[in-house]
Amino acid sequence: MSHFHRTAAFHTLGCKLNFAETSTIARQLTDAGYDKVSFDEKADVYVINTCSVTENADRECKLHVKRAMKANPEGLVVIVGCYAQLKPEEISQITGVDLVLGAKEKFNILSYLDDLEKSESEGVVHSCEIEETDFFIGSYSIGDRTRAFLKVQDGCDYKCTYCTIPLARGISRSDTIDNVLKNAKEIAARDIKEIVLTGVNIGDYGKGEFGNKRHEHTFLDLIKELDQVKGIERIRISSIEPNLLKDKSIELVSKSKSFVPHFHIPLQSGSDDLLKKMKRRYLTKLYSERVNKIREVMPHAAIGVDVIVGFPGETEELFMETYNFLNELPISYLHVFTYSERENTEAAEMDGAVPIPERKRRNKMLRILSEKKKMSFYQTQLGQTLPVLWEHENKDGKMYGFTENYVRVQKDFDLSSVNQIEFLNLGKILPDGTVSVQSSYESFLAKA
Repeated sequence: MSHFHRTAAFHTLGCKLNFAETSTIARQLTDAGYDKVSFDEKADVYVINTCSVTENADRECKLHVKRAMKANPEGLVVIVGCYAQLKPEEISQITGVDLVLGAKEKFNILSYLDDLEKSESEGVVHSCEIEETDFFIGSYSIGDRTRAFLKVQDGCDYKCTYCTIPLARGISRSDTIDNVLKNAKEIAARDIKEIVLTGVNIGDYGKGEFGNKRHEHTFLDLIKELDQVKGIERIRISSIEPNLLKDKSIELVSKSKSFVPHFHIPLQSGSDDLLKKMKRRYLTKLYSERVNKIREVMPHAAIGVDVIVGFPGETEELFMETYNFLNELPISYLHVFTYSERENTEAAEMDGAVPIPERKRRNKMLRILSEKKKMSFYQTQLGQTLPVLWEHENKDGKMYGFTENYVRVQKDFDLSSVNQIEFLNLGKILPDGTVSVQSSYESFLAKA
């Protein structure tokens, strides 16, 4: 089957890691002579990278298969990613699916495509047991041409009772420091100003290949080395477990040239009882210590928190423990997840299921708390002069960007500002929740 002028289209569901991996798969296909087209165009191959964490994994997968079939009924449809690893047989039954690749096979897509014809019957499944997934593929994706997501670690050795990630992605394993640095330099050479470090459990960085459970390097080694790379303005740490975020790493970020004062630290519950049921590796005391340590050395840092509501056994009283704990913590915003049962997880078997409407009510309460936290954090930054990295998008004549500490700023679109970092005075909070830039006249008056 010749690769002459063949086309491929890609769609990604789920996390930043998936976006990085889709980019790697796309680069493999373009290197082999495929042209990349958009997902609603006619393509020879459609690749859908799936997620097992989102609520409607099955429905979303079917929806995008339909989209592909509509764009080209003759096109080959390939499903990869976490949902493909967990439910390969079910996906192969979806009308239109030709190939399902598990966690190990997805980076070897070319060898499978060559033998594939559009199937009348069900799709072909290639997926190994997740235990065999013991190699690491380094990848990065260019998000919006302003920032790149650089994957440094994959898999997880933790056994949190609500989570399917270990089943879908396998054990914790890391890229080598040399390879991460090589990728970072490639990104810098493309004039991309910001790198976001991603992984499933990034603080566990440095665990080597399968069977090598020692840490060859640590997360601290990694960020020390990355801090030396020339040509990268900003490095953001995507999300890091509180027990793995050590004082030395926090101190390095506070003195760093390129690491920005922004941490995203999963909490999941503010109740010690529930943290134990979730098999998290810390209690609330350690969590508060991490947050207070960051505040002590970086008073202006943005601190984001992941939290789950409606976990089995979360009584109203335990939920209020979480609410009050978060209310009193000096954090900047929340990402709130509603617990949903996942097959083959311990939590799905636990007693004390919380009624769905109650889960939704708690989610809403925390979302409102998040807005309040965000606004009061933004308030503390008004009047400061901060560096803003402007993005490409022109949204109704406006452009948007983030400060290093994750305040979302807007101004009138100006092509010459795109992908530039400008030091600007933050004005006021606008109705859409972003912050305006003070004109020099306004700041003159404010100082007068």
